[in-house]
Amino acid sequence: MPVNVPVTSKPRIVIVGGGFGGLELAKKLKNFNVQIVLIDKNNFHTFQPLLYQVATAALEPDSIAFPLREIFNKQDNIIFRMAEVLRIKPAANCIETSIGEITYDYLVLAMGSKTNFFGLKDLEKNAMRMKSVSQAMELRNLILESFEKALLTNDLQERERLMTFVVVGGGPTGVETAGALGELKKIVLPHDYPELDFNNMRIHIIDMEERLLRTMSEEASRSAQRFLEKFQTNVWLKTKVESYDGRTLQLSNSKQLFTDNLIWTAGVTGALIEGLMPAASNNRLKVDVYNKVEGYQNIFAIGDIAAVITKDTPHGHPMLAPVAIQQARVLARNLKATIEGKPLKPFRYKDFGVMATVGRNNAVVDSRFVKFQGFFGWVVWLFVHLMALVGFRNKIVAFVNWAWNYFRYDRGLRLIIRPFGR
Repeated sequence: MPVNVPVTSKPRIVIVGGGFGGLELAKKLKNFNVQIVLIDKNNFHTFQPLLYQVATAALEPDSIAFPLREIFNKQDNIIFRMAEVLRIKPAANCIETSIGEITYDYLVLAMGSKTNFFGLKDLEKNAMRMKSVSQAMELRNLILESFEKALLTNDLQERERLMTFVVVGGGPTGVETAGALGELKKIVLPHDYPELDFNNMRIHIIDMEERLLRTMSEEASRSAQRFLEKFQTNVWLKTKVESYDGRTLQLSNSKQLFTDNLIWTAGVTGALIEGLMPAASNNRLKVDVYNKVEGYQNIFAIGDIAAVITKDTPHGHPMLAPVAIQQARVLARNLKATIEGKPLKPFRYKDFGVMATVGRNNAVVDSRFVKFQGFFGWVVWLFVHLMALVGFRNKIVAFVNWAWNYFRYDRGLRLIIRPFGR
């Protein structure tokens, strides 16, 4: 059944996904003589790099989320529909969604990624993930509920298990999450739970690589590990996770960790939709230098779901927000050029650097021109992320929360908010 989308004689560009890539593309097509239909299963854009701060009570959920309709309320050529895309039908130039079918002249896939458990079914069942606002809220509940439960038990082993937190994955998200937990342990939670001995709170970070932050410089890796160890974080390198039943974590070195709190940040995979040819590695769609999906003339992909396979990038570009944004800008130009019959511009990624914060006053920054760590890196990290947030209100709310946390040595959002009926 067709969706109630206005009929038009203009070329219709359907964008699936309101993340960094989809959002930027829709903005760049403003004032162009097309009809844009933006589809997302949520009615808001999520600033995913700060999800861990929601999970650790540093930011409110609505400070990293912004309504899509408000973003585009002054853009006349766009229509938003909240729906889940179920299937793509290239032969019919349409997509099947949870609210019906939508036809397209050009289709842009910007669905992003989902958590990758690498086939470990018990981890998928029992570990906490952090790819959405609701998952970040669940994780915040888990963290705070663990301490509430620890107060109620006289079983020392159970209390230790409740106060043990394991982060699997030594990339930026894992390092930032472990650092935020360390900050909670050191300066926030002891005031809330004076009856608990926080020397018994254990934080572990596990990675199969030889160092943390493998995609960053060795200097950044060493600094990040040093910052984490200041929080008495146990760093397990060259170690794989083999199984987890919700209480016992089995490691490849034959060691076991006993915890009720396992946070999985070890990898992502493309959020593929049924209907297209088989994907490249990691469930990403193989695209050419113009972001056109291989085998199709009017289907494009950008962001985490897209892999530009070339001699220089045999595995595609890193699954980062700057890649998606830059691809969106080039694709907007190329869609206009395609419609107007003009030459296309190939996509070339400009890497301006990577950064990660590791608790209070500490961050590591690898830019194109200089590398630095510590307090200055932390200030740069704050500024970059604050400016990248969508919406003036979100910037103000985030800044106020960060200032309050910094000067008051507090996290004012330690609320356990359960879903209705739980």
